[in-house]
Amino acid sequence: MCFIHVLLNALDMKKNGQDARIIIEGAAVKLIPELEKKDNPLNHLWKKVLEEGLVEGVCRACAAKLGTLADAEAQELTILGDMQGHPGMSGYQEKGYEVISF
Repeated sequence: MCFIHVLLNALDMKKNGQDARIIIEGAAVKLIPELEKKDNPLNHLWKKVLEEGLVEGVCRACAAKLGTLADAEAQELTILGDMQGHPGMSGYQEKGYEVISF
């Protein structure tokens, strides 16, 4: 259920003029195939963050390890892995982003 906070906060930040980006990693990558299902209670929020361009990408290493890499690719999500297969945060910090972890 914590993932709902990720989706809601990203949408709220965008609504308030902030540049928010969602990077899906860790156990959250297991949600990727579930979020696409129309009967999932988070499906409407997932579609909204996708429409708004708020999903930066998915951790390659986590998705591969947890078996959802093909699902992420099927949804045409960007696969991130510049830090030994994981998305590095330093590049975002250099651009002025504040990294928030849920």
